[in-house]
Amino acid sequence: MNTWLKKFAYQTDIQWWVFAIAAILSVTIAFATISFQSIKAALMNPIQSLKTE
Repeated sequence: MNTWLKKFAYQTDIQWWVFAIAAILSVTIAFATISFQSIKAALMNPIQSLKTE
């Protein structure tokens, strides 16, 4: 694989912090989404959802 990649005219090095930022960003978005849905479900009036079903 490395030999094949070395044959390209343009090469770039990806630093470790790019992966760290991507991981932190994805975990933050997932946590915010789950938190928002949990708070929304906790604050919902259960009587209203029973009336509609």
